[in-house]
Amino acid sequence: MTSLITSHPIFMATTVISQSQHNFPPRRVQLQLLRPTTRMLALSIKSDHEIMRQQMVADEDESFAMKGGEGPHSYAKNSIVQKGLIDGSKRLINEAISKCFDPKEHIHGDDEPSTPICIADLGCSTGPNTFCAMQTITEAIESQFQSHGLASQIPEIQVLFNDQVSNDFNTLIKNLPQQRNYYATAVPGSFCGRLFPKQTIHLVHSSAALCWLSKVPNEITDSDSSAHNKGRIHYTDAPKQVVDAYAAQYRKDMGNFLHARAQEVVENGLMLLQFPLSNVVLDSDVDPAKVFELIGNCLMDMAKVGVVSEDKVDSFNVPLIYPPVKDVKEILEGCDECFSIEGMEILQFKNMVSLPTVQIFVSWFRAALQGMIEKHFGAEIVDELFERFAEKVKEFPDIMDTDKLKLDVLFVLLRRKTKNKPKAMAMSNAHINGF
Repeated sequence: MTSLITSHPIFMATTVISQSQHNFPPRRVQLQLLRPTTRMLALSIKSDHEIMRQQMVADEDESFAMKGGEGPHSYAKNSIVQKGLIDGSKRLINEAISKCFDPKEHIHGDDEPSTPICIADLGCSTGPNTFCAMQTITEAIESQFQSHGLASQIPEIQVLFNDQVSNDFNTLIKNLPQQRNYYATAVPGSFCGRLFPKQTIHLVHSSAALCWLSKVPNEITDSDSSAHNKGRIHYTDAPKQVVDAYAAQYRKDMGNFLHARAQEVVENGLMLLQFPLSNVVLDSDVDPAKVFELIGNCLMDMAKVGVVSEDKVDSFNVPLIYPPVKDVKEILEGCDECFSIEGMEILQFKNMVSLPTVQIFVSWFRAALQGMIEKHFGAEIVDELFERFAEKVKEFPDIMDTDKLKLDVLFVLLRRKTKNKPKAMAMSNAHINGF
């Protein structure tokens, strides 16, 4: 296997994969997981060292990944919705890179090789959707070099696939496209903390992952707390204290996410982020979080017949939130010392995804939730739970009606600010004023 030897800090403790742009023949490959090394820790200040230590402990305790493998209930076979979100944002990704990625910043002198362009996909899961997104991004970057007459000077590209430590990276590795124009590395860990050395990432992408919280808020499962979420597994139809606890955890997680990326992303580096949103306006609208009310009802029904204990249901909550757009905007505008907002646009869920059958809809949520359900209740209840859930969906078909299901996606382009005032390179006004 060919290895890439470089002084660039992102390559520490990595094994690099064969690269298709040099027409290497297909071969069996291995992918080594990148974890923080002693040298990486030394690059950080003391507070970062402590944050990373705490984060590594939290990763092990709070890691809930999509269902791995390639079986009938796996994420790999049941992520058509996420695929629709990536396909739906392809135009915006291409436009963002065309307007805001300057290839000349990556070209050095003739005697000095260009450092690799490092792209991080945060919340990559097991594929295949992450591969589609990375193909779109890397091809757009190469097109930028070509359009500037720099086709012969395209740097090597390194893609860093990140997800929770419990993610099935084996399936990700096995399914890496043989014909690709980048090297690949897996980086396990929560994106709410530091993942990479300082100022080493040129572009960050994340799709359909920023709705997941790093943990269930502590007070939600505390029977002595006013925010105890008894008889429910989510904030849907819950008291205000529960809703506020979820919102507070989301603000904390997003603050940690942006703080970590502010240290890792190079000056003028880009972040292409997609935020799933709740956009309920009318009484006839269906909140996307309604689905967790249905699943919670199934668990309570199972508790009534002794399949699970009610205490087990009371202590189980789904760490996922669909925030309103105003909350996301406020959080992003609050990081203006580090990032400038170069563009925003709301994409309507119904224009990107169709939900053709009850079974596909149920399998989508099973792929997302099965791991945490098995960890909390045991694997033996999973089949019955999702059979009951399928019946609930049939009783409430509006949950699948994309005209009524008010789930939208906010596409955001952020640029890491320089020490001086950043260049005014924004997307079109239609994108910025997409609200």
